[in-house]
Amino acid sequence: MNKPLTKAEEQVMQSLWKLESAYLKDILDSMPEPKPHSNTIATIIKILIDKGYVTHEVHGRVHCYSPTISKEQYSSSSIKSLVEGYFEGSFSDVVSFMVKQQNLKVSDLEILLKQIKNKK
Repeated sequence: MNKPLTKAEEQVMQSLWKLESAYLKDILDSMPEPKPHSNTIATIIKILIDKGYVTHEVHGRVHCYSPTISKEQYSSSSIKSLVEGYFEGSFSDVVSFMVKQQNLKVSDLEILLKQIKNKK
């Protein structure tokens, strides 16, 4: 996985994943209120390019930005990293934790079991 993203970088990536490719103005327009300053977004985009999450094409005097990694790829990598870091790599420990914290109901577990059975 590339270097982890900060909250601000994730926000910009969320916009880029929705837009697929965009100019700075498009990214800024898609950001939630209160909108950050365009210089802030430009700085974050530069960091994302340096980290390898974003690429760009030059169109005259403006740049068009695109993600180099899909939201699914990033989510998968982030979840694996979380499970390895906090649950010694055990997804069953994650589920057990979620049940103990009452974040996961029996009906949710039944749905998950059905999905697992259908995959085989």
